[in-house]
Amino acid sequence: MSSSTNVANSRRRRMLGVLAATVVALGPFVPALASADPGEPTLVLVHGAFADATSWDGVAAELRGRGYRVVTVDNPLRGPRHDAEALQGVLDSIDGPVVLVGHSYGGSVITNTHDPKVEANVYIAAFAPAQGEFVLGLIDPIRFPGSQLLPPALQVRVVDDATGIAGKNVDGYIEQPYFRDIFAQDVSADTAANMYAHQHSAALNANLEPSGSPSWASTPNWYLISGADRVIPAAAQRFMAGRAGATTREINSSHASLVSQPIAVADTIAEAADSVR
Repeated sequence: MSSSTNVANSRRRRMLGVLAATVVALGPFVPALASADPGEPTLVLVHGAFADATSWDGVAAELRGRGYRVVTVDNPLRGPRHDAEALQGVLDSIDGPVVLVGHSYGGSVITNTHDPKVEANVYIAAFAPAQGEFVLGLIDPIRFPGSQLLPPALQVRVVDDATGIAGKNVDGYIEQPYFRDIFAQDVSADTAANMYAHQHSAALNANLEPSGSPSWASTPNWYLISGADRVIPAAAQRFMAGRAGATTREINSSHASLVSQPIAVADTIAEAADSVR
């Protein structure tokens, strides 16, 4: 055999060796790539009034730790129609099925969102209005007594708002001395202070605008009731959950269950997500 043939064979052996080593090195990653499921739902979390997206931090971390894809949304808190349009912009950027989750007023937003990708709604101590109903009307002190979201705790102020008349709007917010006792009585003082620092006021229109046709009428629903809620009385939550035909759970929690009991909230969301896999 010529020396040139020996050199060529030696080169081929070295190349095959490198290729084999590469396959062995990549081996652990191949099953993960092959098993990636584009049909896995994305969990989209929508906060409510007097909060921002950081209110979902504990729940989002728990769900991500379990392997779920999670998106938290900055809810403008301007009104169900406007905010549902903003949410739709987020949904348009997501491929595959979606589970929508709303806390408090965020429930009114997901109720007014109609996207074929949404395969389940999850309400966390949330408003689930029927067509023509509005948020404040669902805190009915005659049918559902117990809400403490009243003056002097609830105050209003004029804010800059491009969506309002002449660039202004009237927003509601919870005064600091009352915030923990009404909104989150089961969290520490430090946690409540942090939540207050992240409070976003809500336009009065968010509480008074009549809701459109409800997505819960044609979508599977889950509802986690906060039994010690001082914003939306538990009786009102039970009424809305029952009307929506929701799979219902109840925990002994303040209105801010997503902060005080993130694992229980994550459990309910995961149950809904697993149902659409």
